[in-house]
Amino acid sequence: MQTFTIKPFDMPAGAAALREQVRAVIREHVTDGDIVRRANCWQVNDPEFSRVLGKAGLIGMTWPKQYGGHERSALERYIVLEELLSAGAPVGAHWIADRQTAPLLLRYGTEAQRQRWVPGIAAGEIYGCIGLSEPNAGSDLASVRSSARRDGDDWVLNGQKIWTTNAHIAHIMIGLFRSEEGSERNAGLSQFLIPLDTPGITIRPIINLTGEHDFNEVFFDDVRLPADGLVGTEGQGWSQATAELSLERSGPERYLSSHVLVTELIRHAGGSQDAAVLALIGKLASEVWTLRQMSLAVAGRMAAGEDPALEATIVKDLGNSLEQAIPSLIQAVVELDLSSDDALALLTAQLLQVSPSFSLRGGTREILRGIVARGLGLR
Repeated sequence: MQTFTIKPFDMPAGAAALREQVRAVIREHVTDGDIVRRANCWQVNDPEFSRVLGKAGLIGMTWPKQYGGHERSALERYIVLEELLSAGAPVGAHWIADRQTAPLLLRYGTEAQRQRWVPGIAAGEIYGCIGLSEPNAGSDLASVRSSARRDGDDWVLNGQKIWTTNAHIAHIMIGLFRSEEGSERNAGLSQFLIPLDTPGITIRPIINLTGEHDFNEVFFDDVRLPADGLVGTEGQGWSQATAELSLERSGPERYLSSHVLVTELIRHAGGSQDAAVLALIGKLASEVWTLRQMSLAVAGRMAAGEDPALEATIVKDLGNSLEQAIPSLIQAVVELDLSSDDALALLTAQLLQVSPSFSLRGGTREILRGIVARGLGLR
């Protein structure tokens, strides 16, 4: 039976200097006094800050230099992400393009697709979104109904995607469509690179409980793409998309979305002798530390060329459970007026409202636990 595997690895030389470089960028450029924007910051958009990171060489870190990358290690990239997220830096604009869009194009895309889009992503100037979820499908990605049919040398797309993060600011979408008429489930699916200014595309906002606009629904009405809009191999979209999700599930964003609330709790507690507060701080610190070791272990194995898909899924499930629980745990032991402008109260109120979504993005808890059970040989 497979279990969670942690292999020893060394952090890269110069790790401390790299951390200080990122911290210096944050000190200089993250000056917004709105503390609420520091929570769940990888969904907070700031295109200007994304361009700053691009100029500093902190986007596209592991990619080939010929596409604007910097050929640094996966562990160096992990260090950068950890510093940005723990500080609550607004990295949402470029996040999906850096984490998923460009790596997918580098792995499956054509040379023309790479040359056209990847350098702009590395510069923090081109943003992407992912077209997977569809109405009435929940987390069942294999129930895709949006279609792609050939018409001469073109592809014609029809259908709808929903919960599409950042479609309203993105330049391109990597979308999953049913390209083989009559196919079912995960057969007959293909991925397409879709410029979002293509005629026939309509993007409508979905406003969340806090009045924020992260999600969108995207409609495709006879959208025509040239033949080179196909990404990878026709009919292999399912395997390509699931490989993409492995990248999504293992990063530090899966346990650090509520991290600024933990650090604010520690600051708020100060010299407190409240046993319940101190016990909660100890509990949260130990759990975050453990998850960090697990997440780093996944990063270390990926850096070694391995595919720790099971471990990545476990990190995602456990990490989401922790970051989702943090605001409720704090509310239970600290007396807070959630309508006040106290920093701890503001962060707690914000995360109480948005944290229910943490266990949905990247696959629901039920889907993830099914994957884990299969990986452990339990089903």
